[in-house]
This record gives sequence, C-alpha cells and structure tokens, in this order.
Amino acid sequence: MEVEEPGGLTVGAAAGHVGVTIRTLHHWDSVGLVRPSGRTTGGYRLYSAADVSRLHRVLIYRELGLPLDDIGELLDAPTADMAVPLRQQRAQLLDRISRLRAMVEAVDRMIEAASAGILLSPEEQVAIFGQRWDPSSVVAARDRWGGTAQWTQYAERAASMTPDDWQRVAGDIATLEHDLAAAKRAGVGPGSAEAGALAERHRASIGVYFDCTHAMQVCLGRRQAADPGFTEYYDAMEPGLAAWLRDLIDANARRHGIDPDTATWPGEETI
Repeated sequence: MEVEEPGGLTVGAAAGHVGVTIRTLHHWDSVGLVRPSGRTTGGYRLYSAADVSRLHRVLIYRELGLPLDDIGELLDAPTADMAVPLRQQRAQLLDRISRLRAMVEAVDRMIEAASAGILLSPEEQVAIFGQRWDPSSVVAARDRWGGTAQWTQYAERAASMTPDDWQRVAGDIATLEHDLAAAKRAGVGPGSAEAGALAERHRASIGVYFDCTHAMQVCLGRRQAADPGFTEYYDAMEPGLAAWLRDLIDANARRHGIDPDTATWPGEETI
C-alpha cells in the first residue's frame, strides 16, 4: 500500500499529492527530472519534501508549455540564470493571450452575425443597399435559413465584413443588375457564351455569402422568379428580366452537366 513513510512519500502517495500518475513519476525519475531522495528498506522510492516541491515546479513549467529538457535545465540552473528563459516564456504567453483574445472577438462577431444576420444597423443597410432595401428581409432570411450550413458559412463571412466591404458588394450587385438588364434588352439569348458569362457572375455574387453550386443557383433562380417581390424588382429594370435570368441560369447549368428539372438544394427534395 502506497503511504507516507518516515523518510518521505512513497511513489503512489507523491503521485496523488501532486495530481499525476505513478507512471509519470517513474518517467521523470528515469530521465533524471525528479529523482526521489530516498528508498524504503524494500527498495521502493521515497519522495522528500524537497522532492515534492520540485515536482510542483515541474508541473508549473509544464503548464507553461516548456518541454521536459528545458524544465530540467531550469530546475538545475542558478537562480540568476532562470530569469532569461522565464521572461521569454512570459512573452510567449502574452502573445498567446493576445491571439486567444482576438479569436474570442472573432467568435463573438460570428455569434452576432448568426443571430442578427448582418452586422449593420438598419440605417446603414438602407444607406448601402438603397431606399428600396427592407432590413426586415435579413430577419426573415435568418428565420428561414438560420439552421442551414449555408447560413453558418454566411455568418462566418459576414462577421469579418466592414461597411466598406458591404459597399463594394452592393456596388458589384448594382453593376451586375445593370449588365443583366442591358443584355436582355440587347437580345442576348440563354445558352450563349455571353449569357453563360453573366450566369457565372451571378453565381459568383451569391458566392460572396456562401459556396453556391450550379444546382443551388438553379434552385435560387427559380424561387426568385416565382417570388412576386423579386419579379417586380427585376422587371422594373427590364420587362421580363426575372424570367430571363431564370432561363439564363438553367441554360448555364445544362452546360455544366446539371439538369435544372432535377436540381436540388442540399438537404431538400427536387424543386
């Protein structure tokens, strides 16, 4: 039975005292890190008060992330020589703390983005996206898609976006919509090379928020073309633009081996 002996603690008692395993103490003994000062009459290890104090110091240094070889040098070094490596370790710890704080802030922003949908006030949203923008649409999108992988990916990306970033996104979308309307007026037909390039630009605009496959783009295009609010918005730019964009997307999907009639959104049935 591992108990305290008159000459010190047995290996089991010492292990329990400092909170490590007997195997760990055997290893530290074998590498010369902490060797017990005494032995029982039966030859078993006995740890003195000084040995236990050394064990505690090993645990502190190990918690700081120091390798065992460095710990041994520190324990055996003169007191004056200990200051330099400890200062270096302190600097490394402060750097880790700084990086961990930055990670916590990033996670907090992701949580806020996942909950709020966008890290912009309603006034900022209208200023960036225009007077026709309805900030409540973000809440509706969160309520509809909040549990999906796409919303999680969106929240991760939105968490790092500044108002200037959103301004660039809004500008790119406005340019795309202008080019789509111009192409429709010019008679660009679905399936043409020019139409395919526009469809890819449209897919890339979705990709700002989450990764969008051609099948997912088909699903979005058809949902939007069936939405009266979306149709009204696009057809105001050019009559028939919403349906034309849907056909544009479908034709481009076929070029990439996707049958629009059987296209599915991840986790949902065929539309």
